[in-house]
Amino acid sequence: MNVSIEMNKYFRLTGIILLALGLSFGNLTGQANPGYAQSVGPASVADIAAGLLDAVVNISTSQTVDQKQRNSPVPQVPEGSPFQEFFDELFPNLPKDGDSQPKTRQSLGSGFVVDSAGIIITNNHVIADADEITVNFSDGTKLTATLLGKDSKTDLAVLKVEPDFPLVAVSFGDSDAARIGDWVMAIGNPFGLGGSLTLGIVSAIGRDINSGPYDNFIQTDAAINRGNSGGPLFNMKGEVVGINTAIFSPSGGSIGIGFSIPSNLAKRVVDQLIEFGETRRGWLGVQIQTVTDEIAESLGLDKASGALVSGVAKEGPAEAGGIKSGDVILQFDGKNVDTMRDLPIIVADTPVDKEVEVEVFRKGEALTIGVTLGRLEDGEKELVIAGKDEEEVEKPATLQVLGLTLAELSDENRAASKISDDVTGLLVTDVESGSSADDKQIRAGEVIVQINQEPVLKLEEASEQVKALEDKGSATALVMVSTPTGDVRFVVLRME
Repeated sequence: MNVSIEMNKYFRLTGIILLALGLSFGNLTGQANPGYAQSVGPASVADIAAGLLDAVVNISTSQTVDQKQRNSPVPQVPEGSPFQEFFDELFPNLPKDGDSQPKTRQSLGSGFVVDSAGIIITNNHVIADADEITVNFSDGTKLTATLLGKDSKTDLAVLKVEPDFPLVAVSFGDSDAARIGDWVMAIGNPFGLGGSLTLGIVSAIGRDINSGPYDNFIQTDAAINRGNSGGPLFNMKGEVVGINTAIFSPSGGSIGIGFSIPSNLAKRVVDQLIEFGETRRGWLGVQIQTVTDEIAESLGLDKASGALVSGVAKEGPAEAGGIKSGDVILQFDGKNVDTMRDLPIIVADTPVDKEVEVEVFRKGEALTIGVTLGRLEDGEKELVIAGKDEEEVEKPATLQVLGLTLAELSDENRAASKISDDVTGLLVTDVESGSSADDKQIRAGEVIVQINQEPVLKLEEASEQVKALEDKGSATALVMVSTPTGDVRFVVLRME
């Protein structure tokens, strides 16, 4: 047998099989296949970084702490102990016996210049409670900064320094154009190591990490550590698309999950802080909740979308415009409200006193309502959920429906359950264990305000609404529940 002939046959056969699979010998040997697009990362970001490093600054703050305010005793070691030196090295800032003098607490962060005249952006938590703020530049210059304004809701702060010469500044880019997989780089002051640059990609967009009402973070795997807070996240054009503000880390160091405030969210806040020293957000005056699949089905919506209005502030913009509890807001000022958390961001970004059109879904119909926005800082109240009084209130007349025992409100049981005068409806005196109402965490002492989107003040009205649902063959009932203090929510209960 001619071995060379047989080997040639083998290679020809193997080549035919590989071609049939859309492969080539080049793929197997690591060579690029010209038939397929090949994506590579940037060979270097040195040229981009060179023009940005001088615009990124280190921010150090100092805060005076009164040692008398310590709530815990200071640990002590026996006098003359051989471990005293080790103890002092481990706990250098602890006061000694009889030492009640104020101490200075230091912290470090990052920031970046957006105006050559001396405007600097950082995180609010970097400068919070600081007595003195110092900005350190890459050339060694140190300048004392004044605080122009801060916003805890977005964790942003604007500082001002007085330089002797124009500073190197960077500009904001369009964070909405950022896509998952785009290259980004972070520059900052991790662990006090100034001018540190890390490279990564956009891992996700629109992240909600429950840090505030306007969470819409860019997630990146570019290394972000302690001290990076307030520093910029750049795209490959050298534009700021995010402000680094948080990390997820069980250890305290970077594990490739960092979060940045999108530039488009930050720009409007920064402009307001520079101009007014405070924010001026739009205010609609509603409490909202998520539209679940159950709620969407109960309301007759095609899909679970929008923001369900669970409460309307008295004398607020929504009430004046005619928005009611039970409405589902689908559009606001021409922008779609796909999920509940879209609405606060859209409203806050809308100018105060602007007249807007709001599309709502109410009792099977889509309506357009005109509303003139107020100012959040003037009108929004902090919502405090008070503890519930679990004391049972005995009343002669009760009604058992939907796994609930209901009673009409009277002066006596209103006072016993500490129910606000503004709350109307039927008092929940008991909840059947294992019922749908129990699963939805309705508790005795709360108030049923509506059933089937109709107010219920009398037991007969509640009975009629449940019967109407039974006659229609409904398997569920949409119920509005109020806490004693007036915080309301919608729940879907099984017909039982």
